[in-house]
Amino acid sequence: MNDLQHALKIFAGRSNPALTKNICDHIGIPLGKARTESFPDGELIVKLDEDVRGRDCFIVQPTCQPVNDTLIELLIWVDCLMRASAMRITAVVPYFGYARQDRKSEGRTPITAKMVSNIITAAGVDRVIAMDLHAAQVQGFFDLPVDHLLASPVFVAWYKKQLPSLGRIAIVSPDPGNLKAASYYAEVLGGDLAFIDKRRQSSTKVTMSTIVGDVKDKTVLMFDDMITTGGTVAEASRILMDHGARAVHIAATHGIFAGNAIERLVKSPIEKIVITDTVPLEARLDPIRDRLVVLSVADLLGEAIKRIHLNQSVSILFDNGGNGGKR
Repeated sequence: MNDLQHALKIFAGRSNPALTKNICDHIGIPLGKARTESFPDGELIVKLDEDVRGRDCFIVQPTCQPVNDTLIELLIWVDCLMRASAMRITAVVPYFGYARQDRKSEGRTPITAKMVSNIITAAGVDRVIAMDLHAAQVQGFFDLPVDHLLASPVFVAWYKKQLPSLGRIAIVSPDPGNLKAASYYAEVLGGDLAFIDKRRQSSTKVTMSTIVGDVKDKTVLMFDDMITTGGTVAEASRILMDHGARAVHIAATHGIFAGNAIERLVKSPIEKIVITDTVPLEARLDPIRDRLVVLSVADLLGEAIKRIHLNQSVSILFDNGGNGGKR
């Protein structure tokens, strides 16, 4: 472990230092010594307080809210490490902002996920670690190695412990597009499979009315990559309860909770909201705290970082079925 402490350096950006500390604790190395400071006009500067020359450096910085600020800070970190002669720089981005803008959904719009990938690459990153990208093809936007980790092993391990108290379960996809991932969870957790027929009426209106599959008297588990505004899962939970579901759980890797999400979730019949710590929790989540379960992905990220540093396989972390239907 002394060799790891010398050659491997992990630094924390300001967006989720608690997660970074837990990653270091899993590996058994100290957190890298550095700091981000702000000038009076809002500009940032990163200062390293230890030597990184010839070291394998990882900077953990999810580009969550405020997305533009956290992204710029990540780029400054990379430039700082590069100019300090780090041997290799890996950007660990547990939540990758702008990933949803992965295609032109209408005319005269940007493909921002590709642009952000280009910027991160140009900054001097050698490798990227991301978790549950909204669209797996975003990996291809980078002209460098990308390790796309999935939170599915964390969810599966937790829900397997809960199964005795849940009774009969059904895994429901909130839309047909997520059916592959739902099928995976139905297989590993032993539940029935169903999906909600979601139809877009206009650019701003989506209707949900038909459930394909049986949810009556079952605990429904819905898995998704993120909860953003909460509109889809809140509406889906009401439809499921109207169709006789015993209870509804929603599990999502990234708890973004933007806009009126908290208000929507408070009013919804969702019994349990299970998220991970890819983005930090905030005090504004207090209204749903009694329904909230937060699982840590620190061990998963830590194991991936250690394996990358030692030039070992990362995909082996998912070889025992933990692919969430996406890999």
